[in-house]
Amino acid sequence: MALLSRPLSARVSASAPVSPRPRLLWLDAARGVAILAMIAYHFSFDLYYFGYVDWPVTSAPGWRAFAASIASTFLFLVGVSLVAAHRDGIRFRPFLRRLAWVAAGAAVVTLGTAFAMPVPIYFGILHAIALFSLMALPFVRAPVVVTAVAAAAVFALPFLWRDAMFAAPWGYPFGLAPQMPVTFDYEPIFPWFASTLLGVVTGRLLTLTPRAADAGPVWGFIARLGRWSFPIYLLHQPVLFGALLAIAMLTRG
Repeated sequence: MALLSRPLSARVSASAPVSPRPRLLWLDAARGVAILAMIAYHFSFDLYYFGYVDWPVTSAPGWRAFAASIASTFLFLVGVSLVAAHRDGIRFRPFLRRLAWVAAGAAVVTLGTAFAMPVPIYFGILHAIALFSLMALPFVRAPVVVTAVAAAAVFALPFLWRDAMFAAPWGYPFGLAPQMPVTFDYEPIFPWFASTLLGVVTGRLLTLTPRAADAGPVWGFIARLGRWSFPIYLLHQPVLFGALLAIAMLTRG
């Protein structure tokens, strides 16, 4: 009965679902560029893994820098996206829904690589995105200077101090062991969380207001890829790896 006594406008706003916020075209496009770069890197890795090319994908400094730049971009955009979505107040329902999907995707990656690869991915990019999203949320409303100092500290710590106790499996997410664990994808808290914090700083300093614009066919397509980056990430490697595996089985007996 208390609800019926409220004005109609209040009743409508209380019962109506929260409409999604307008998307930032440039942010979707940046994510689309990153997913295209990741597909290119993974395809190159798969070709190397099956012996079709001799590119030093896993060891050459240029290739390693390319992979690191892709991961850094994704983690940086996580910080910018958090600010764009929550700078006026934490929207817990969409945040927790997205967090659950990413965490589930990370679990699928670990299980899938445990069966398909020589070593599983313990703490790869999806694991990092899930954890860093949660860790960065308090910084969305924190003073920018505090966030910048935290980013510098997170980045610097592994170059200043490491300890053998972090070599145990429970220590993998920290990245502070003297030797890195053997795995194909690894973005631990130290120093990679610094990228997400820098994204938060950048988002706080920018005016993140969606504007109507004609992106054109090319950038419009790339932005659509960015909007679907999560399922593309989950599906592209099984498709590429599976196709090359089938070709190898057919051509090599």
